[in-house]
Amino acid sequence: MEQVISNQAITAPQILFVDDEATAVKYFQRAINSLAPVVTGSSVEDGKRLLDEHAETLLVLVSDQRMPGGYGNELLVYARTKYPNIVRILTTAYSELEQTVEAVNQGQIHRYIQKPWEISAIRMELKQALDLANLRKEHAKLLREKVMVWKKLIASNRIGTLHTLCASLAASENVATVQTYLSIAKSAGIDFPVEPDWHAMDYSDIVGVEACRSGEFGQAVRKQLDEIRQRFQNSSGADGIRILEELLVGKFQISGNGGIALSNAYNFAEFMEARTDTPISAEHVSWLAFLIWLNDAGYSLHPIKLEASIQFTLKALGIPKEPVDLAGWIHQLSD
Repeated sequence: MEQVISNQAITAPQILFVDDEATAVKYFQRAINSLAPVVTGSSVEDGKRLLDEHAETLLVLVSDQRMPGGYGNELLVYARTKYPNIVRILTTAYSELEQTVEAVNQGQIHRYIQKPWEISAIRMELKQALDLANLRKEHAKLLREKVMVWKKLIASNRIGTLHTLCASLAASENVATVQTYLSIAKSAGIDFPVEPDWHAMDYSDIVGVEACRSGEFGQAVRKQLDEIRQRFQNSSGADGIRILEELLVGKFQISGNGGIALSNAYNFAEFMEARTDTPISAEHVSWLAFLIWLNDAGYSLHPIKLEASIQFTLKALGIPKEPVDLAGWIHQLSD
């Protein structure tokens, strides 16, 4: 049976205690007293359910080892896998030392406390566990904030790189390529990655890695653009759909109304989405090179987001547009 123990008004539990012995629950309640709100369960399955129900507020898990239907080890491993910031404590009898060692190895527990308990000692252990859990929670929060800031920096850098690249390679002064690229990327559902190595990298590391990545991408786009200009020197922008079909075989389909439907949206936002350690594909290089060529030929592609797909159509460029609102795009794509 689930119980929430507190000497104050009922509040969200911070400690989960799982033990099938009613006497153990009684002594645990006495030991904790006003230290923190507690929720209790009597089996491994109870413990899993309560972890899932109260994961937002739980800081400490205390589990007995031997219970009906399973061992505490199983619950500890479950908690470690799903809720690694919760501090895990195993309580057991000395005769179960072998299982205790297994729990240490599998569940990465913070402490094990031998029965019978000494009340002052268990209070001390739980106070330390609560302090540790709060430190972990604060660290996780700061890390999330750090990652979000760096994601925005990555977005800013990549959008700025696209603008510089397109402006430097285009023959036309009407550089609408960035607007076209970002519009289609947004329609395709752009999603910046959360890279594991961001936990260890500082800002200078990120700038260095991104600079190398962008340089390699720029060189590949320039080379491909030269090839497109040579190969299709006698073609006009009105031939854009045919040319794109030759460059990206199998990456899109011509719809019944003459528009182009994406078959793999990732290919059209790869430079923005891919991890820094992932090479940019030849298809994506061709995609950006084509957009620059098309812009120079006086045409652009305009995305149409339908219910089940994304299509875009070929249109002639009008009068020169206002400069691309890079700040607006950074805000849209990184928040």
